[in-house]
Amino acid sequence: FASGAMDLAYVCEWEKRPKSNHCPSIPLVCAWSCRNLIAFTTDLKNEEEKDLTHMVHIIDTEHPWDVYSVNSGHTEVITCLEWDQSGSRLLSADADGHIKCWSMTDHLANSWENTVGSMVEGDPVVALSWLHNGVKLALHVEKSGASNFGEKFSRVKFSPSLTLFGGKPMEGWIAVTISGLVTVSLLKPNGQVLTSTESLCRLRCRVALADVAFTGGGNIVVATSDGSSTSPVQFYKVCVSVVNEKCKIDTEILPSLFMRCTTDPARKDKYPAVTHLKFLARDMSEQVLLCASNQNSSIVECWSLRKEGLPVNNIFQQISPVVGDKQPMILKWRILSATNDLDRVSAVALPKLPISLTNTDLKVANDTKFFPGLGLALAFHDGSVHIVHRLSLQMMAVFYASSSQRSVDEQTIKRQRTAGPLVHFKAMQLSWTSLALAGVDSHGKLSMLRISPSMGHVLDMNTSLRHLLFLLEYCMVTGYDWWDILLHVQPNMVQNLVEKLHEEYMRQNAALQQVLSTRIVAMKASLCKLSSSTIARVCDYHAKLFLIAISCTLKSLLRPHFLNTPDKSPGDRLTEICSKITDIDIDKVMINLKTEEFVLEMTTLQSLQQLIQWVGDFVLYLLASLPNQGSPVRPGHSFLRDGASLGMFRELMVVIRIWGLLKPSCLPVYTATSDTQDSMSLLFRLLTKLWLCCREENHITEPDDTLIDECCLLPSQLLIPNIDWLPINDGIISKLQNKQLVRLQFGKAPGLVGHTVSSQFDAFVRAPGQPKIDHLRRLHLGAYPTEECKSCTRCGCVTMLKSPNKVTAVKQWEQRWIKNCLCGGLWRRMPLSYS
Repeated sequence: FASGAMDLAYVCEWEKRPKSNHCPSIPLVCAWSCRNLIAFTTDLKNEEEKDLTHMVHIIDTEHPWDVYSVNSGHTEVITCLEWDQSGSRLLSADADGHIKCWSMTDHLANSWENTVGSMVEGDPVVALSWLHNGVKLALHVEKSGASNFGEKFSRVKFSPSLTLFGGKPMEGWIAVTISGLVTVSLLKPNGQVLTSTESLCRLRCRVALADVAFTGGGNIVVATSDGSSTSPVQFYKVCVSVVNEKCKIDTEILPSLFMRCTTDPARKDKYPAVTHLKFLARDMSEQVLLCASNQNSSIVECWSLRKEGLPVNNIFQQISPVVGDKQPMILKWRILSATNDLDRVSAVALPKLPISLTNTDLKVANDTKFFPGLGLALAFHDGSVHIVHRLSLQMMAVFYASSSQRSVDEQTIKRQRTAGPLVHFKAMQLSWTSLALAGVDSHGKLSMLRISPSMGHVLDMNTSLRHLLFLLEYCMVTGYDWWDILLHVQPNMVQNLVEKLHEEYMRQNAALQQVLSTRIVAMKASLCKLSSSTIARVCDYHAKLFLIAISCTLKSLLRPHFLNTPDKSPGDRLTEICSKITDIDIDKVMINLKTEEFVLEMTTLQSLQQLIQWVGDFVLYLLASLPNQGSPVRPGHSFLRDGASLGMFRELMVVIRIWGLLKPSCLPVYTATSDTQDSMSLLFRLLTKLWLCCREENHITEPDDTLIDECCLLPSQLLIPNIDWLPINDGIISKLQNKQLVRLQFGKAPGLVGHTVSSQFDAFVRAPGQPKIDHLRRLHLGAYPTEECKSCTRCGCVTMLKSPNKVTAVKQWEQRWIKNCLCGGLWRRMPLSYS
């Protein structure tokens, strides 16, 4: 294995305060969502009142200092935290049997509220999970070179735990308590909660550890242990149904197992306690990981459930011969692998990548051992972290918390524990692509570790790029956030990754391309932010997202004049006619459209003026910058060769021209040197000429000298507007590229210098004290806004929290980004005094 596979990206710790401070709760728990939000617990100790407040903290990995801390209201220590499959809701459970469901307030990642919950009074919860929604994607590492996304990521037939009428999965959660009860809560569409509690088996016994997994047939499997390694690890099948508006639970005992270390004469009494019990994945109920420990050391075992033929005695075979596949079958647990004696394990983190590995895949797994999703993480009391293969348990990588350099020879792995308590991770979670690891230590400090895609081995650039590209494609298909992949992107990789991502995208069918069209633009923007040579293109990609959203919104307002509409909508017909008619005269294009389909109410047209103004300003800016296209790359440069985007602008100019006939005040305002200047007609003529040069992607021609000369004259005919580009994001990702550890403090924004290339953008970013703008409504907010605003956690886009408009068309526009930014990032509330 390699020693350079893991390194610390950043650590974030609490400010030391005299009267109250955060101390780790026992047990400390954390959870990592697919949106790259991390939730973890601490206890707030107040020395004056001598009591503990059980806190839940939620951070976005890009802004770890901007922590949202809430008094959970739990009266006892929090034992479990669990994100739902969408990463937008969080469950917390405590040692008094209370379970609470937290959801975002106003879709803000730094504002949460407890909405619903359930309880089993006085019975501590030891395991908790959301019910399965039936969505399972298999990731085929061996097919990472295939061109079709359907071959790389295939949908697996998997039934939800419970379905509503029509097959829609029912939401809810399942919990296991210390006294051997299983409780299921179902969320009805009307907001009510149906809760039912049942004993796991007739003879109830203490459950110290438990975990929950799901089967493809819609059943639930619960694994339990009483904490003693001399007792069996029990497994139960749980079936949930709704009968007469009541939740019904049926349980059935499955085969159990004894840990190998208890049957081994050499280790019989060496490891008295089972300290960790985990299924390898929520949807892999056939494989389980067990850890037994004493005060100083641990041993880890991986078990698999197999179907085996039951041998039939010869006497019975003569009476009733076994034919073909009719041999009786039984389910039996078999040990896959076990470790040697290890230092004492303090935490376990399992991979979330759905790589399908069967029991016979150990050889294949070893062949692809450089792929990060194959490893699980073990943290030890000496402060070290090991990544081991999730089936063979062979060492893949190691990280030592000590700053002193250590050898990684076999002898030094098994080393003596030093005197005195060591800082170690008490809770750990792997990211959804297994490229990052978050750990919370015994001081309540959060550490973010990078896990190398090559597991520390020296791989050629193409192999490293292929790993990252494969995982970016996975995030594109699933909709998961890809922040943890960006941790590993170096400036020299950006251009290659963007090009290869575009190539792979263009190989997909038209329907899939349309579904992923905005996600790939957002992905390219986040990659380009990481290199000084591509930083200017970030503005272009965000402008393109804005253009796509405006185009969809404005075209959706068009209504057919007659109810018995043809196959194509007015918006589709507009696109078709504008692409067919290449006339440079806007009025001649307009004549071919049914103008009655464009009739809207006057108030609606007026309310859209800010968006219309942006379209007009951006077209003017692009055309005015055409003569400078050979100069150093500026924002807007890529639009000059983007036929699809120029075509969209051309369609919108036609729509705006028609609307201007109905209500002239909705037209974009230009400052012209001549009163007789028809600015819209002039811009449309030049835009069409530019569009004709690049409308065919494979046959782009250079604009002729006449067009460039006409564009050179634009600054003398019209005042060229300043474009309000998005600000350089204040996130942490660009500060981590030099591989130096960044130290942060919760609640305190870092005073670090921004991106090294931010000076290139001085001309495009508003300085502090200058007027701010609502980037999505295109409204000016003043130098010191008095309205509450929210900003995107990924692109830094700022908009007002509350809508100032009541017009339906504007509400329709706002619905496009009420939950997420146009780039897919989450919103976070900003302080009123933002600058």
